[in-house]
Amino acid sequence: MKIRFLLDENLPPKLKSALLRLNPKIDIMRVGEENMPTLGTLDPEILIYLEMSKRLLITDNRKSMPSHLNDHWSSGRHTWGLFWLRPNLPLSKAAEELNLIWEVSEAEEWIDKIGWIPF
Repeated sequence: MKIRFLLDENLPPKLKSALLRLNPKIDIMRVGEENMPTLGTLDPEILIYLEMSKRLLITDNRKSMPSHLNDHWSSGRHTWGLFWLRPNLPLSKAAEELNLIWEVSEAEEWIDKIGWIPF
């Protein structure tokens, strides 16, 4: 199964556009879009949504997400992966990295794993 991404609400919508310009086949949505978690949804609820929808989260939230992620895993739950974007990363570079990850890996490879963009 190919990776399906969800952009956290704090990331610029232009990241989605940049990635789709590189590869329009990629399934990428953003918090706040139709049929996605609404803006302001709490991290624990986002993690449950991601698990149920089989989506990998892309975020730069390093303040609250790590503890919520640990709580999620401690309760026996799972994720379909999470990527943290490094500070000051140009959108074009983030889009290139995400496109590469999408092209060379499958969703199941990222279950309960976290990574950094760029690696």
